[in-house]
Amino acid sequence: MALCLGQVFSKDKTFRPRKRFEPGTQRFELYKRAQASLKSGLDLRKVVQLPDGENINDWIAVHVVDFFNRINLIYGTVSEFCTEKSCPIMSGGPRYEYRWQDGDQYKRPTKLPALIYMNLLMNWIESLINNEDIFPTRVGVPFPKNFQQVCKKILSRLFRVFVHVYIHHFDMICSIGAEAHINTCYKHYYYFISEFSLIDHSELEPLKEMT
Repeated sequence: MALCLGQVFSKDKTFRPRKRFEPGTQRFELYKRAQASLKSGLDLRKVVQLPDGENINDWIAVHVVDFFNRINLIYGTVSEFCTEKSCPIMSGGPRYEYRWQDGDQYKRPTKLPALIYMNLLMNWIESLINNEDIFPTRVGVPFPKNFQQVCKKILSRLFRVFVHVYIHHFDMICSIGAEAHINTCYKHYYYFISEFSLIDHSELEPLKEMT
C-alpha cells in the first residue's frame, strides 16, 4: 500500500509550522478539491488545470501555499544532514550556485551555506504568504496587481530546494523510501508552473532530466 507524504516525511522535522487555510473559505474549498484530485490518481497534467468558474489568483495562491508546506516538509527531513560542513554553499552540484538576496539584510547576492540559505528562504516565503496585502484572506479583498510576479519569485526560489535535495541529499531520500513521493511532488510542481507559465524554463535546467 502506498504511503502518503506525511507518513514518509517526519512532521516533527518540518522546517516551519504549516500554513493552513481557514475552513469555510473559498480557498479552503479549492484546497480540498485540489487534494482530492491528487489522491484520486488523476493525471497530474489535468489536476493542475484551473477549475471552471474559479479565479486564477485563488488557484495560484492555494498551490503556492501547498508547495511551500510540502517542500518545507521534504527539506525538514534531510536538514539534519545539510550542515555548514556538508553543504558550505547553496548549490546544485558544481554547475549551479544560488546566492541569497532579499533587499533588506542581504542587499547584494551573497554566498551562504545551504542550511542558512534555506532558513532565510523559508522565513522570506512565510512572511509573504502571511502578509494580508499580498495573500488576502478576507472575502472581497482583491489580490495586488503584482501578485503573480510575487508568486513567480516564490516558486522560482522553491525550485532551488528541489535542486539541492535531488543533487546533494537524494541518497538520504532513497534510504527512507521516499523517492517516489518527492518525484510526485516535483512533477506536480512542474506541471503547475508549466500550465500557468510561472517560471522561465531556462531556470529548470538543473533538473531537466526529471521532466
